[in-house]
Amino acid sequence: MGDAEIIPIGTRGRPGRGQGSGKPSAASRSLAPGPRKAAPKKERPAPQPEADQTVADDLGTPEATEPAGTERPAARRAPAYAEERAPTGGIPAGDWLVAFQHAARELFGEQWEPQLARFLAFLRRRVTGDYVVDEYGFDQEVTERFLMAALRPIAQKWFRIEVRGIENIPAEGGALVVSNHSGTIPVDGLMTLVTIHDRTGRFLRPLGADLVFKSPMVSTLARKSGATLACNEDAERMLRGGELVGVWPEGFKGIGKPYAERYKLQRFGRGGFVSAALRTQVPIIPLSVVGAEEIYPLVANLPSLARVLGLPYIPVTPLFPWLGPLGLVPLPSKWLLEFGEPIRTDEFDVGAAEDPMLVFNVTDEVRETIQSTLYSLLMQRQSVFR
Repeated sequence: MGDAEIIPIGTRGRPGRGQGSGKPSAASRSLAPGPRKAAPKKERPAPQPEADQTVADDLGTPEATEPAGTERPAARRAPAYAEERAPTGGIPAGDWLVAFQHAARELFGEQWEPQLARFLAFLRRRVTGDYVVDEYGFDQEVTERFLMAALRPIAQKWFRIEVRGIENIPAEGGALVVSNHSGTIPVDGLMTLVTIHDRTGRFLRPLGADLVFKSPMVSTLARKSGATLACNEDAERMLRGGELVGVWPEGFKGIGKPYAERYKLQRFGRGGFVSAALRTQVPIIPLSVVGAEEIYPLVANLPSLARVLGLPYIPVTPLFPWLGPLGLVPLPSKWLLEFGEPIRTDEFDVGAAEDPMLVFNVTDEVRETIQSTLYSLLMQRQSVFR
């Protein structure tokens, strides 16, 4: 079989169509009717950033109308890309330091350097264990630097607490502060802590319920802030040691009562706090708190769910649980705290704590003092929120 002629596909066998012929086909001549001169070779310009070209187009600069291939003068060249800069370029370390110092002064004031030094020293002590915790777990440094610092703006700016009779708290020695309890959540205890510390410099040592020390995280914070279990043994040891002890005899009955029963004191238990005061011969200071009842107005309760969860009650307020976490924000009611005149116990005999009638009478006296003061403060209050 002889050599066959190879015809490329699509040429239909006509010369000049894919045959390598020097004469172009009719289709090619229609696309390029005349010969074209080769353009002189020019040096290709360096690529320019897209943002620079966009700005030139918007401003109507000559770069926007220059034909392709025209090289710009050196004076109008765009800056080099970031990757083309020197590896040591950027903001100098000195500028970073100046910016940090300026931000620190704006945030912490002119005394930011001593504050930073004290904070670093605090961290060093916590890491090395060079700090003191008493036998009850009270950490004075953490309480003063963090807990009090966090509660202080709430007491001063949110609740705008007004204090009366603070001079009735002794400057030293043991004393028992007895207060009414309210607010659905025991915020009144925290506000009493920070108020007494700011006005007298003393730390109030609260007596807490069992539930406080069974709750995770809450129990640790309670211990570090100076709280201990509400039992006569711990209360008497603290009072004999010269501590200022706080107790809320109403317990959960006080903070969990409906809004319709606000400022009506519940039963003060069996008078265990009076027995502790009589045995240690320390004064009892009644405290009346107005304003805490309105922060979470309790309108309903879910006892079945509370029993399942092991809680004394599940509150339902006008905002919770309908608004979710936002409903936990307390209402900004105006608070009044009045410390009454101390009730002396050193005038009784040593065995007075064993007399149940005497204990009952002193307990009733403390309760009536607080209740009458609450009514008096309510009469003086102009509004719930001012």
